[in-house]
Amino acid sequence: MSQIDNTLIKVRARLRERDIKLWEEPYYFEGVGSIESEMERLSQEMSTDLGISVSNCQCALSEMQDGALRKLAAAKEFTETGLATFNVRCVEGRGGTSQMMEIKCSMNGLGSDLQDTVAQRLKVSGGSNIKIISAGRIISGQQSLSSQGLKNNQQLMVVVGQRGNEAAGTALYDRIQKIREDVLLIVESDRRFLEIEDQDGNPVFLPQAETHTLLTALSFSEKARAAMSREEYDLALLLLLEGDEYFSRCNTAFLEAVDNYALINLDIVWCYLCLKNITQLPDAQRRLEICEKNFRRTYGENLDHFKEPNSSERALIMRLHLLQGVVLFHMNRRDAAYERLEMAGDALADLKVNPDLLQQMVDMGFEVSDARVALRATSGQIDRAVDFITEREQNLNDVRKKSLQVRKVNHEINREEWVCPRSVCRLMELGYEQQLVVEALRRTKNHLDRSIDLLQNEADELRANLPATLPADEALLTTLQQLGFSLDTSRAALETNSNNMEAAIQFLMRSLTTETELLNIIEAMTRLLDYQGPSGSQSASPTLIQSILDQAKAEMESYKAFERFNEDVIDSSIVYLDLPLIQEEQILIEYRNLLER
Repeated sequence: MSQIDNTLIKVRARLRERDIKLWEEPYYFEGVGSIESEMERLSQEMSTDLGISVSNCQCALSEMQDGALRKLAAAKEFTETGLATFNVRCVEGRGGTSQMMEIKCSMNGLGSDLQDTVAQRLKVSGGSNIKIISAGRIISGQQSLSSQGLKNNQQLMVVVGQRGNEAAGTALYDRIQKIREDVLLIVESDRRFLEIEDQDGNPVFLPQAETHTLLTALSFSEKARAAMSREEYDLALLLLLEGDEYFSRCNTAFLEAVDNYALINLDIVWCYLCLKNITQLPDAQRRLEICEKNFRRTYGENLDHFKEPNSSERALIMRLHLLQGVVLFHMNRRDAAYERLEMAGDALADLKVNPDLLQQMVDMGFEVSDARVALRATSGQIDRAVDFITEREQNLNDVRKKSLQVRKVNHEINREEWVCPRSVCRLMELGYEQQLVVEALRRTKNHLDRSIDLLQNEADELRANLPATLPADEALLTTLQQLGFSLDTSRAALETNSNNMEAAIQFLMRSLTTETELLNIIEAMTRLLDYQGPSGSQSASPTLIQSILDQAKAEMESYKAFERFNEDVIDSSIVYLDLPLIQEEQILIEYRNLLER
């Protein structure tokens, strides 16, 4: 941040305090223009009042007067023609180099119209490759600007990749599109590549639609975190905003119970700062308030957990206080900003890790992220840090092992109406049959006590209404065996799905647990399609064989998507706590210096 920006903040705040309007008399006369003598006099007053040089005050006042006059002209034009003016900050690449430009567009036009206009100004082909951010949301190209809440004279942000390199800008959006496709493919797959756990490894069970939405949000967050670790903040911000859109669709009560929503808001504001974008200041303030509120709900009203010297989560509160200090500085609340920056500085001092100890742990075979978090949690005692990691991994393994049965039940029963798997396991432990338990829970909408009452008093009626299990049709069984599936698996597939061949095929596809098995099916179906035997020698129709081949290929693509997803994602349950804090320290020094001027 430059000194002129610091001057602008101070001067703007003092003008507001004194209710001085630079676009009115005596500083400006319609038909005459800016009154130089009055502006010079005001510069002298401000210089003495704020301890800023007269020349800097003159520059700041002149810039603010020009800006105010442009807004008035834009407001008049909007009233007369309906043409809105947007002040667009274009952020270029990971370094956050930016420029401001003025864009005009009808408020009744679609978001795509604004995208095309911005693309033309930037000399970028294809407005669909332009992502415009308004108040922390990516503008939709299919909706009107007015329906998305845009206002005349609003500040917007555009991430454009790398100026002068159209291929780089296009590549950025191509990467986002590919990540989006992979995430949706993984989440919607029956393979259950991803599951929701709390920080201790306990499974979190939700209705299927809610699970898909939350997994999608968390997946975008993971990919964004990987991009942030490479300092690709343009990519990270767009991914985070995608994830934030899915979080907004989740149940509010659930979001208030976990800190994932707090973290994505914290990360979005961090990206704003790293991209040197202050046009989203109101959104940054809102997101930090959400983050702090969520932290207080999760970790205690006074955030006592974060104040413990060995709290592994303390790096998060350090970043929160730093960002709050920066936002307060830009609001010219300098005393409050100083207080927050001091809190961030105190936490930073406690969080510093000896690089030699960190290297020792890396040499032992530990991941850098695990080692850093462990050293912070143990005050730099390497023996305790090693124990911290090994004990945490053992605890996670123990919890996951204990939850295997409840995960299995969840996978088996939740194909249609959602049933709580923990309740199923609890009632089965009491001696009730799984089929009766599932039926009772479905009827009572997962009410445990009422389900027990049904099982105790109406078991016969529950049993009488269970769907009958039909024996496997011999002709269909023969067909599945000819296609290469085993007798036992084919029989189970047909009996489970009441001899519905399509459902049985889906069952068999889900039973293939490795890529090798899928490849074998793909090769077998391809050979069957290529084989031209005597008429009637093949009982399976080409249509059925093609259907199996298509499903197998789709399942294989989900495996490939998962592999791509994991290429840069660190497999650690505490990676979100691993903040190196190098940039944080630099920003802390910068804003402390600005406060001292």
